[in-house]
Amino acid sequence: MEKISDINRSQSTSLFEKAKTYFPGGVNSPVRAFKAVDGVPLFIKKGDGCQIWDEDGNRFIDFCCSWGPLILGHNHPKVYSRIVEALQNGASFGAPTRLENELAELILKHNPFIEKIRFVSSGTEAVMSALRLARGYTGRNKIIKFEGCYHGHSDSLLVKAGSGLVTLGASSSAGVPESFAQETLVLPLNDVEALERCIAEHPEQIACAIIEPIPANNGLLLQELDFLKTLRELCTKNGILLFFDEVISGFRVAFAGAAEFYGIKPDLVTYGKIIGGGLPVGAYGASKEIMSCVSPDGPVYQAGTLSGNPVAMAAGIAQLSECAQQGFYQNLESKTKAFIAPINAHAKQKGYNFEIVQIGSIFWLNFDGKKTIRKSDEINPDMNMFRKLHSVLLNRGIYMGPSGYEVGFVSSVHTPEILERAAKTICDSLDEVYA
Repeated sequence: MEKISDINRSQSTSLFEKAKTYFPGGVNSPVRAFKAVDGVPLFIKKGDGCQIWDEDGNRFIDFCCSWGPLILGHNHPKVYSRIVEALQNGASFGAPTRLENELAELILKHNPFIEKIRFVSSGTEAVMSALRLARGYTGRNKIIKFEGCYHGHSDSLLVKAGSGLVTLGASSSAGVPESFAQETLVLPLNDVEALERCIAEHPEQIACAIIEPIPANNGLLLQELDFLKTLRELCTKNGILLFFDEVISGFRVAFAGAAEFYGIKPDLVTYGKIIGGGLPVGAYGASKEIMSCVSPDGPVYQAGTLSGNPVAMAAGIAQLSECAQQGFYQNLESKTKAFIAPINAHAKQKGYNFEIVQIGSIFWLNFDGKKTIRKSDEINPDMNMFRKLHSVLLNRGIYMGPSGYEVGFVSSVHTPEILERAAKTICDSLDEVYA
């Protein structure tokens, strides 16, 4: 098969060289630096629908979707118009607005798992605040975290597991005191024995067990339903709050996220990404009883000048109103399955050790396709094949996130025709990589 020429990156290269004089590594979030793939990072100029253009004029079908928030695609007319309308009245007030009520009502009306919600400005902030709430409500200090789940960059969650079934956390970032990490118990995913042992060793000390019910920050580590149900049962039995971090899965696999998808009620839940329609926002929610502990009603302090920002609220109202339409998630999932099926069939027919793993409209390129991966340490750390495929796909007009551990997303504006074309391009790209 003829190799496609490399795309022109001259403008991106120039901008990146300048950016390195301003920002650490030339970026404002590490994965953007393209360290795990070839070439300099692409500087994006604009997006429309399911496509993006870089500063060199290259056009791509976008499966990154700003790492998930753009479930309606770029520049959606209803989201755009609500943003413009809100901006005409002012960008920020640091005071309550009607829009906060409107978005909260929309979310709570369609979500049976929470009774009150608090808006913040990011997923990390939501998790950090909810973690404080869990400790304040229970009066306990320790938390359970599962290896391979990412919950933002707050100190007590930047930990990794040591040897054995359960270890005290060791900080995985400079600047995080070990004393912070010592309150975090790190367990392997999908391991009931480790979970039971951990709880038995720390009776009445654990405030919450935090998990991505659909772990999607370190591969797509789909858990067995029995494990999630057992986690729920053990938390209930031992007075531990079950904390679902749904910053990615919330409003993505169902309106009420993985909790709705699996039919499991968490005690605490965090959201982000999709709520803001592409603008910075996060949220945490729980029962009225638990949320009554949050200031000013209770002793757990949390505040933010830009919390409930009116422009972000307006964008969220527009986007979630579309997501709440009947059949939205069923259509999105069926479209995603139709996109992935011919790629997996092609890889199987050719004998490639490759499979796209999928749930809802989330997918992951698995280069160890002959085994089911449920734990982070089961992922082959050799990402050379992904690196090659990423380069080939860029040259053929397909944009994926620049890391083999990251997932991809399908939006409502990826039409069947575009997805069919993208699937053929991915098949051709696999042939080139495996040749």
